[in-house]
Amino acid sequence: MRGVKVVTGAAAAVLLMGYLGPTLALADTIEAALVRSYQNNPQLNSQRAQVRATDENVPQALSGYRPRVALTASAGYQYTDTLTNLGGGTGAFINNGTNAPRSVGLTVTQTVFNGQQTANRTRAAESQVSGAREGLRVLEQSVLLSAATIYMDYLRDSAIVEVQRSNVRVLEQTLKQTRDRFNVGEVTRTDVAQSEAQLAAGKTQLLTAEANLTTTRANFRRIIGNEPGQLAPGSPVDRYSPGTLPAAVDLGLIQNPNVTAAMFGIDVTFLQVKVNEGALLPSVTLQASVQQSYEQTLTVFRSFGASAVAQLSVPIYQGGAEYSLIRQSKESLAQQRLVLEQVRDQTRANVVTAWGQLVAGKAQVASAQAQVSASEIALNGVREEAKAGQRTTLDVLNAQQALVNARVALVTAQHDRVVASYAVLNAVGRLSPQVMNLATNVYDPSVHYKQVRDSWYGVRTPDGR
Repeated sequence: MRGVKVVTGAAAAVLLMGYLGPTLALADTIEAALVRSYQNNPQLNSQRAQVRATDENVPQALSGYRPRVALTASAGYQYTDTLTNLGGGTGAFINNGTNAPRSVGLTVTQTVFNGQQTANRTRAAESQVSGAREGLRVLEQSVLLSAATIYMDYLRDSAIVEVQRSNVRVLEQTLKQTRDRFNVGEVTRTDVAQSEAQLAAGKTQLLTAEANLTTTRANFRRIIGNEPGQLAPGSPVDRYSPGTLPAAVDLGLIQNPNVTAAMFGIDVTFLQVKVNEGALLPSVTLQASVQQSYEQTLTVFRSFGASAVAQLSVPIYQGGAEYSLIRQSKESLAQQRLVLEQVRDQTRANVVTAWGQLVAGKAQVASAQAQVSASEIALNGVREEAKAGQRTTLDVLNAQQALVNARVALVTAQHDRVVASYAVLNAVGRLSPQVMNLATNVYDPSVHYKQVRDSWYGVRTPDGR
């Protein structure tokens, strides 16, 4: 019985940082799992591609500052038959024949002023890029939190399987001892039936735990990208969190990417108001063109022309659509400001909730450890009293089940304690490779942005596609 107790106790302690024996020297760590998830998660890589696509909004907006150049060319065949009255009774002149008219021209158009629409579109595009980067941070934190959670889920579920497996071994030995005592007349058939029932229940609990572990293993593969092997214990990351709840709330309202993304959303909608208002202002364009023509008529073999024209356009009334767009964008701006308040309230609630779970998790670990210690003492006492005839078999079985429940509660509390520390980092906006010093190259979205921002031409992406 003592050997069984040692195995069960080790399984219950698998999440503790103190349980680091030589057999875990080559074990996978939670930090390594986070790195793999950060590098290889397909959802995260998809969002990075979306941010790169958003970067292209800036050169598209900047194109409003640049000239537009068009080259035109034409060629064909033409037959002409004309009868011209010369007047004064001199008769008529007949002219007919064929020619091949050809021309080539070049036109350059430059917008000089358009009501600051190009400038505001550029600033709006830049705010969209910043908002997309914050959206990427949101997903990065979500993926890292999911990776940390599934890592701890697997540790918890594998430990529970070991606890339940050890419990079945204990119950099998208890049933064997009860049957032996029944054969010599020390207990009744009821005691044997109670032991059999408890063993059947223990096997059911073991099968349930194994099924849960199978599901967790599949989710581990989906989120982190590999099958779980030998996992080292996970540890809390409290050292990266603020020391007090008020400090955590204040930090969350500043650094949480959901909040900053909503702020950039306000910038985008505000600038869209300015763009729509620019449609009411005059616009000035400058156009220069040259054209070389050949055989446009039977009598003119070659001609050349060049022009430079400045055009001022003042909108007076365009059906009222421009005024409707301005009103619409102002309502969108008001709505986006309310969204920011909503996001701030939700962030504050998330920080408080995560902090409360962290505090509760710390207390639950201490309580569960005390519960395990007390349950072990109680079980040993009940067994000794049962040998002296002061306790029944049912009392022993109940004490054994209480110990199993206490060990499962300890494993669960240790799991919740670590996950809660990651949840606090996520709520305040600090769950990132930079903050946690993960051994990985951090994806920098500004690299692609700088590569494409001032690009005037080209269809290839910076990675060669």
